[in-house]
Formats: sequence, C-alpha cells, structure tokens
Amino acid sequence: MGYKQYLAVGQSARNRLFGLAPRISGDKRTLPLNMMISQQGKINHGRLAVIMFSICTVVLGIILSFVPWLDYIIFRELRLWNGSLSYSYWQKPGVVRLTKVYIFNVTNPHAFIENGEKPKLAEVGPFVYREDMEKVNIKFHDNDTVTFQHKKILRFVPELSVDKTQKLLVPNIPLLTVTSFSPNLAGFVFNLLVTGLAITYKDRAKPFVHVTAEELVFGYNDPLVTLAHYFYPKGKRPNSQMGLLLARNGTLDEVSTIYSGERMDRFGYLDKVNGLDHLPHWRDRPCNDIRASEGSFFPPRAVTKSDLVYVYDKDLCRILPLQYRNDVYKDGIKAGLYTPPNSTFECARLNPDNRCYCEGEECPPRGLQNISPCQYNAPVYLSYPHFYDADPTLLEPFEGLKPDKKRHETYFYIQDKIGVPLEGFVRVQMNLKVNRAPNIKVNNIHKFPDMMFPVMWIEEGIHEVTPSIWRWIFLATTVGPIAAPVICYSMIIIGLSILITIFVKAYKNFVIGQNSIEIMELGKETLRRGSTLIINGSHKLIHKDNVYQPLNQSDPSTPNSEEKLHELKFVTRSECFSRSLDEVNENVRSGFVKSNFCNPERESLINSDNSFILSEHRRCRVFKLPDSYFS
Repeated sequence: MGYKQYLAVGQSARNRLFGLAPRISGDKRTLPLNMMISQQGKINHGRLAVIMFSICTVVLGIILSFVPWLDYIIFRELRLWNGSLSYSYWQKPGVVRLTKVYIFNVTNPHAFIENGEKPKLAEVGPFVYREDMEKVNIKFHDNDTVTFQHKKILRFVPELSVDKTQKLLVPNIPLLTVTSFSPNLAGFVFNLLVTGLAITYKDRAKPFVHVTAEELVFGYNDPLVTLAHYFYPKGKRPNSQMGLLLARNGTLDEVSTIYSGERMDRFGYLDKVNGLDHLPHWRDRPCNDIRASEGSFFPPRAVTKSDLVYVYDKDLCRILPLQYRNDVYKDGIKAGLYTPPNSTFECARLNPDNRCYCEGEECPPRGLQNISPCQYNAPVYLSYPHFYDADPTLLEPFEGLKPDKKRHETYFYIQDKIGVPLEGFVRVQMNLKVNRAPNIKVNNIHKFPDMMFPVMWIEEGIHEVTPSIWRWIFLATTVGPIAAPVICYSMIIIGLSILITIFVKAYKNFVIGQNSIEIMELGKETLRRGSTLIINGSHKLIHKDNVYQPLNQSDPSTPNSEEKLHELKFVTRSECFSRSLDEVNENVRSGFVKSNFCNPERESLINSDNSFILSEHRRCRVFKLPDSYFS
C-alpha cells in the first residue's frame, strides 16, 4: 500500500496541474493552471501582472505579424493632410531645386546666312538658378483632393554659373516666328512690317539678335512681342516681353488639383488643371490626358504594380511617361530608375499615340514634340538636349551638337514603396521651327533655310532630398522592413519565454510542494503507527538509547490498570537528539523495525525531520495502553 501511495504523488501533481480528477483516494481537491498565479493559496498580483503582460505581448506579436501595421503608419504619414510628415515636405519642400540653362551661341551668323555654311553652335552655360518653391492657396476637399497654386522664385546662383552679362547671338524668335507665317499670307504685308521694323528697331529686324542669358530667360523688350501683347485676343495674349521662362517667376496662374492619397494608386496625380480634367491645348486623348504627377509624389510602384509613371510640367505642354528600368541605391536607400520610353518622341507613323500632337500639320520626325499651343502659337518644338535620341537628320545641319546620354537623358530615382523622388532631372531643349520666307528680303531673311534651330536647353530637378526627409524615408523603407518582423517575432519569443519560465518555476514549486505535503502526511501516519508500536512494545525496545519511555508506570496489581491512562515521557534533546542521524538510522534498521515496517515507511522515518517527531509528541502526549503492556 505504501509503494502505491508514493507512486501516486507525481500523478496527483499532474492531475491537479491540468485540472483532472484526482487519482489518490480521498484527494478531492483540483488545482488547474491557477497554480501559476497563486502562491500559498493567495493570488500573487505581481506574477499575475507579468503573465497578463506576456500573454498580451504574444497575442499582439502574432496579430502584428499578420497585419501590415508598418504600411499603415507609413501611408498615414504619406497622405497629404494638414499635419502629416509629407505635407510639410510637399507644401514647402526645402530641397535645393536648381534650374540650369544652356544657350547655343551662334558663332558664324554671316557665313551661315550669306554663304550657306552650317551654323556653328557653342554651348554656353550653365546659368544656374535656384528655385524657391512653395504651394499657396491650399484647400482640401472631401473627395480626396487638394487644390493649390505654385509660387516660384528663381534666384541666380553666380558661384555655379558663368557670366550672365555676356552677350550671346541667338535666333530672333519673334521675327522668325512672324516670317514663318508669310508663305501662307500676303508677302507684301510682312515685307512692309519688317521694313518698318528695320527702320525703327534696326537691331530687332535681323535674323539673329545679341542678348544676355538673363534677357533670353526672363525677358527683353521686343517691338513685335509688344505689338502682339496689345492686339492679340485676351486669353491668347503673350507677355509684354520676350522671355522663354518669363512666366515661371512668381505665383503661377495655373490652379492645380491633385489626389491627396486616400487611394495610393493615384496618389500625387493631377485631378484637374484650372478646373479642367484635361489639357486644353490638345483635342484628343491621350495627348490631353492630365493623369500625371506634378513632381512631388508618385503612386508607389509597390501598390500599383506598374512600371510606368507620368510627370507633368506646364513647359512640357504634355505629360511625360517614365518607365521603370532597374533598381539603384541613392544614399543607402533602394529606389527605381525611371527614364522616358523610347517611344515618347517617336514619329506618329511608329507611335500612333503621338499623332494627336500634330494638329493638322505634318508630324515632326522622331525626337521632336510640338508645343506651340503652349507658346502662343510660336513654332516652338521640344526635344532632348543636343537632339539626343532623335532622328539623325536633325543633327546634320549643325556643327557643335554632341548628344550624350549621361548629360542629356531625363531620369528619376523614385522610391518604390512610398513614391517619393530621391533624385530627378528633366532635361529638354527648346527649338524654333523656321520656315523659309522667300518674299522677305530685308536683312537677307529670305536666305534663312527651313530647319529646326536649337535655341537653348534646360535641366531642372533635385540632386538630393533634405536630411530630415532622408531620415524619414530611410526609416520607412530600409530600417522598417527589417525592424517590423524583428519586433513582431521578438514580442512572441519574449512573451513565450516569460510564460515558459513562470510555468516551469510554478510547476517545480507545485510538484515539490505536493510531494513534500503528501510525504509529510504519509510520514505522520507512519509515525503514529510507529509510536503506537513503540509504546506497545516498549518492553521489547527498552535499552539505553530509548526515545520514548512510560511515565509513572503503575503497579500491575493496581486495579483497573488496563484502563488507566499513562503519559509518555519524552526524552530531552540533550539526552536523545544529540545523537547523530546515523545512530537513529541504525536503530530504524534494527530487526524489529524491519519486521514491522515496509520499505516506504522506513524511508519516511529515515528522511523525516526530527522536529516533526517533537510536534507529534505534543499532539499525542496521552495514549491508552493495551492490556498486553502489563503482561
């Protein structure tokens, strides 16, 4: 019976741990997992708090591992709303945005006009202007859009530029624009006009004029432009001065409406320009499409899964497609390299989408884009600098043009996850289409041949973002994707580790405590039986090392002696318990004990603390002696 009781100790602990029915007879108590939060029958609030924290950590880590919580935080701050991180960057970027102007100086005008030589062009520049830009008159709408106007101030940067006061020889754009229309109108009218101009403004009646870079870019007085300004109908009326970038300074009249980011697949794209959902310069799609970015943000490629994005600039007079090429790294941040597709300025015969730019005239060769509707109908055409990636026939009439992909290609580095450009430059060249005017012989204008004459080219863009924006992008796109799963899995591992640690410690305490309690209970029972045997057989155990001896033993002749109660005198600690444990064990191993106790009981007696015997003696001072005691 004792062996089975000891064997059941571990089973009882496991049963109580998991709330199973007791297997030891008489054990009707159950103790489920609440052993983890209790200690000595009382709730351990500190342990309970740690357990709850661990469970919450594990659950939260599991949930976060399946939920794109990092994307939610990033896109929330990426959306344009008054207070988001992206809003301050968008409203007043603070980046160093430079506009570089390169002007083609004609070095042999006389030989070109008189002798028919090729024009010799010398690129002069850069003339660098820093563009301080901000959005003004901002108004948010309920349909996920925001309306604003650009305010741009171009400031000359002399330390990065060549001398802007030097005189350059460039085509006389107003005059050649007027003479190009002469074949379709009465020749004598233009002859009269140019003759009067030659008399009044001698220098402004020649095919080429001397101007400074500042005058060409931001305006100079010209009698033809002044005349057109007063007599052109309102809405088509040019500026009062001749300047290719004159309209870029100050608050622009153009009112733009873009999507603010409720839907990231159209984030940053234009919804309307001046209240119109299309460009008014072109009649048909896709030429009049305005679904493009104004340059601050692009729909993230990670969301759209598209390799094409579009950018719009008023000077381009169209949207410019940009195609993803490959991944690059900019200051440690992964980005996509985007360049215009080869079909952007392709001839209409090979790319029918460009036919709508021709507008009733013969479509230009590859590499040119008609932008005259945006230039008050002046025959101005757009191309890449030095006729890069254009029809070779455009290069043949000139000397000094050297196309170079590295210097002349438009490109953007756009971060694929958030659609923010890290670096980007738009490089375009402005060309004047000249039609020969054989009837206008003033100043040999009739000798100016039909050709696409380059005037200047512009590079505008940013080389890098501000340090604060860089840190935000780096955290969101480089650190975040690594840190997010590490945080999630760390929460799960830490929470489980704490729970396992608490479980193991509680299990050990519980099992050890249960074993101790049950062994002590079994030991008590065994000692009670042993005490009775010792008392009953004291006359057999009497020797010098007895632990118990009768006190006031009655005479056998005393009447009713079998019913008389006797006390056991407990030998003092100095007399008995000063003996070593080996002596006690030797007594237990005596033949009498071996013959009266089973193995588990003997082990209990051997391993029991002597202090327990003291407590048992206090509880069992009086025993009723049987008749055999006196026999």
